[in-house]
Amino acid sequence: MPNSSSITEFLLLAFADTRELQLLHFWLFLGIYLAALLGNGLIITAIACHHHLHTHMYFFLLNLSLLDLGCISTIVPKAMANLLWDTRAISYTGCAAQVYFFFFFISAEFSLLTVMAYDRYVAICQPLHYGTLLGSRACVHMAAAAWGSGFLYAVLHTANTFSIPLCQGNALDQFFCEVPNILKLSCSDTYLREVGLLILSCFLAFGCFIFIVLSYVQIFRAVLRIPSEQGRHKAFSTCLPHLAVVSLLVSTAIFAYFKPPSISSPSLDLVVAVLYSVVPPAVNPLIYSMRNQEIKVAVWKLMTRCFLEVLYCSSFSVYHL
Repeated sequence: MPNSSSITEFLLLAFADTRELQLLHFWLFLGIYLAALLGNGLIITAIACHHHLHTHMYFFLLNLSLLDLGCISTIVPKAMANLLWDTRAISYTGCAAQVYFFFFFISAEFSLLTVMAYDRYVAICQPLHYGTLLGSRACVHMAAAAWGSGFLYAVLHTANTFSIPLCQGNALDQFFCEVPNILKLSCSDTYLREVGLLILSCFLAFGCFIFIVLSYVQIFRAVLRIPSEQGRHKAFSTCLPHLAVVSLLVSTAIFAYFKPPSISSPSLDLVVAVLYSVVPPAVNPLIYSMRNQEIKVAVWKLMTRCFLEVLYCSSFSVYHL
């Protein structure tokens, strides 16, 4: 059996046996990827181009969109390429890079979601202290801490995972390089070090999740005191989807990494992996931003301006022809 020094590539999980189903999965992933690129790209451009959106909340939303783009771009393009060219191979270096960037973006995103929950808690429950507790410098520091935590986790997990001797072949039962499936190829007890790090990460993530839930509980209590029914409905329609996406991300990720081997199956693992790695970056633009009236107005103005510029350029070209 090959060891880790002789492995030059890994074989990823095949989505389907027939060419027709492979192409169907390709178009499905392409649609999800384009939707994520369009939604997050519009949010980033709208926030960057409109000065009235240069506030703390939209600063965090811009960072979230950047992380979503990075997360989905780490996984989906390679999966689409394998589906299109009917291959399963990913190089050893490419697999290591995928593990690093996925951990980087997903860890930083969860840290940022925790920061965003705190931001909404202070804005709604302690509005008079908002400027004191969350000044511009504090927001930049918290965003930088989120990105920095992602970098730290990515380095630790990647270094631990790819320092483990591998001698159980090179086939991974997943459509991207997921750490639990790489650990299955280990031939020594050194993989327990990475398992311990994953357990520690799980506890930290669960702690952040509890903090997010408690923040939203306080937010809901404050919202219930709003006399206007329309105001309560607006607050609940924004906060509940936020909490739902965070719950989906945490529950599916923990299940994927710590599920009992007895209930593991390729189809179940595939669905769970898609739920925590592909779905959140695609739906976050709808939940976190497109439900916001200011964002919708800014995006509409941006699209209108782009359309008028394209129309003007086309008319100018036709005139000179």
